This record gives sequence, C-alpha cells and structure tokens, in this order.
Amino acid sequence: MTFATLGLIEPLLRSLEKLGYQTPTPVQAQAIPAVLAGRDLMAAAQTGTGKTAGFALPLLQLLAMEGPKVTANSVRALILVPTRELAEQVHESVRQYAENLPLRTYAVYGGVSINPQMMKLRGGVDLLVATPGRLLDLFRQNALKFNQLQTLVLDEADRMLDLGFSEELANIYRALPKKRQTLLFSATFSDDIRLLAGQMLNDPLSIEVSPRNVAANTVKQWVVTVDKKRKPELFVHLMRKNKWKQVLVFAKTRNGVDALVEKLQGLGVNADGIHGDKPQATRQRALDRFKLSEVQILVATDVAARGLDIEDLPLVVNFDLPIVAEYYIHRIGRTGRAGATGEAISLVCADEVNMLSAIEMLTRQTLKRQNEPDFEPEHRVPDTDASGQVIKKPKKPKKPKASGGGGKRNLGKWVDSGDTQAPEPSIKPVRKVPVFNTGPRKRKP
Repeated sequence: MTFATLGLIEPLLRSLEKLGYQTPTPVQAQAIPAVLAGRDLMAAAQTGTGKTAGFALPLLQLLAMEGPKVTANSVRALILVPTRELAEQVHESVRQYAENLPLRTYAVYGGVSINPQMMKLRGGVDLLVATPGRLLDLFRQNALKFNQLQTLVLDEADRMLDLGFSEELANIYRALPKKRQTLLFSATFSDDIRLLAGQMLNDPLSIEVSPRNVAANTVKQWVVTVDKKRKPELFVHLMRKNKWKQVLVFAKTRNGVDALVEKLQGLGVNADGIHGDKPQATRQRALDRFKLSEVQILVATDVAARGLDIEDLPLVVNFDLPIVAEYYIHRIGRTGRAGATGEAISLVCADEVNMLSAIEMLTRQTLKRQNEPDFEPEHRVPDTDASGQVIKKPKKPKKPKASGGGGKRNLGKWVDSGDTQAPEPSIKPVRKVPVFNTGPRKRKP
C-alpha cells in the first residue's frame, strides 16, 4: 500500500516524498480514507505511529478541494491540543504537509501576547491549531468566528480533561456549527473520553490499531528501586555509569524539575527544564536546544509527555512515577518512535508502589526490577504484578507486650514498635467530563 492508493492528491504526495514518507502506518491506512469520506472518527493508536498525518493529510485535502474561500476572522478546520508545545509541533507538521497547497494555517496558544494572534486571524485561516483556553479568549474578543467551520479535531482529548479543560471544551462545543465532521485521535481512550465521544460524534467509525492502553513494544522498560531521598544521587550515578548522552526526564512537580536541574547544573551537566510556570519562549528554547543535542538532560513535568516528537531519542527516565497511569504510556512514548527502539527507566520508591501497580495493570505487564549496588532501598518496595495487586509479605508475629505496656501511643491507637506504616495509596484525580446538552431547553411552566 502507498499513500497514492489511499486517494491523496499529487501536491500532498510531493510533500510526503520530500519528508521521506514511504508507506502508510496502520492508523494512517485506516484513517485517511475514512476522513476523506467525511466520516466522524475515533482513532486510538500507540504514540509514535503517525496519528498527526492520519488526520492532517486528509483534512488538508478536503480544505483544498471543497468549500468556499475563508473569510475574515474565520476558520474552516480546527485542531484542539492540550499543550503549547504540542500546538507548535502539530502546526509544524501541518505546515510541511501543506507546502504545495494554497492554504493558510496558524497556531494559537497561551503564554505569549494575544495581539499578534488577533492580527494574524484578521484575514482568516483555513486550518487553525489551538489550545482551548487561548481559543476561547480569541472567540470572546470577536477575533475568531466559527460560521465556516467544517471539521473539528480533538488531539489527545483525554489529556485535555486531565488538565481541567472540560468547561472550555463544553463552551467551544456550544459555539461550533452543529453540522460538521469531528475526529478524535489519541494513544489512550479512557472511559471518560468514550463518554465524551458519544456526545460529540455522529455515528463515528472506531479505529484501534493496537490493544487499548498498551505501551509500544519498541521500548525496553524496567524499574530501579531506591529510597526517595536518594533518587537524585542514583540518577547522577546511572548517568555517569552508563554515559548517557541525551535523556528526557519526567518529574512530578515543577519544584522537582527545578531542583533536579539545579543539582545537575551544579555538577557541570548541561541540563534544562520545562514546566508550566516557565514562559513559553523559554520552554520552546529549551526544547529546541534539546532536539539539537545542545542540552544533554531535559527535565520536564507532564507538559512534555504528549505528542512531542524528538528524533531518535534513546532514553526516557521517570524520576517520579506519574499519578495517572495513562501518562506513563505517553511519557515513554517519546522514545522508540517510528519503528526505532528505546529504553525507559523508572526510579521507584516505596510510597510509589500503588502508582507502579496501576501502571502494570494498565499495560498488562509486570515491569522487570533491578537494584543498583550501593543504592538498595532501606524501605522495601512491595512486589506487584499485572493483576494490579500489591503483594505484601506476611507479617511477623508480634512479640508479647511486657507488663506495663510496651507499645507507643499514636493518636489514641496502640502501635507495636516493630510495625511500619504502609504507604498511602495514590489518588487519581477525578476528571470532570463536559456534558453537552444539544436538545431544546424546556421552559418552566
């Protein structure tokens, strides 16, 4: 099968040839004809399998061949993404695909001045890539109209819900024309997203080219257990021992990112960080330098977990495990892309055991464990397996208490001095799914 047999027009084929695209991936082979046929679509595929081309190529062809010329402040196709970095990356791919087409494309997102974006939209845009918050800002300031909209694409919609965009999505949905094509693409589809799809899509075609919520088999994964306080020391040890050249590291918090970057820079390591508190220009500069191998270690929160395409990235390290298990799949999907191989190492301490168990249950595999000499944890990480169970060793029988009471008083509860407190379970944040009421409102009597 070739891209030509999928029905793509010659200008797009020339762009693909220039980019070195030869054979469609499974998700592209199924999605492109469906989008060209005007179907609503819900497509799930492992990260790194070419989902962006799966919706962008047919969408550009429809825009080039159908519909009226775009008018002032209008948009004909809209792609919603959860993060600024993903907006930039998706638009860059769109721009390359559309090189030989007479179409106007643009990307808008927060963290930068809104005025240049308003100026750019005055002439109208055929295809717009946007984050939800900035899109609503532009719409409310009358800088953007949706009367010409033909197609809506939600890329990584589950992440948008996790980031709290449910209200924004509902507001956007109410502003869009009722008659349109809607496409949902993601590496993972939670039950919340399936509920959302049922409200937004019309008789959608469902495509799942890989088992649901399974990590790419091109990535070798394992776990190194360690005490929490020794994680920075272990990371530096592994970096030097294995002579890591380019590593993307995920930390749970913004403070955690800054602390690790500061430690690495203090040791003379060329490191930088990305998180939501940094200005967009700073974030983009750090990412660009990392892609050019000018930065050896890039530490990031989950803003870098989705969609970022870093060519031939050899290694991802989970300095902290993600609170939401699905994020693990997206994090490690930054390596092992487009058929290449990669490695993903997770540094896990005892109080992350429930997160580890959730990841193993989601991915249906028990991650191989290893201890690093001189870093064996004092607080043992309980065994886990793909069933989602934390396997606890049987407790030793308690010694009889000496007369007069040998226990310790703790908030009114007697605790034997040999007991240890079990780690607190991780709590997955509840995602609010927007409810779209498309029927007529009932008047009160």
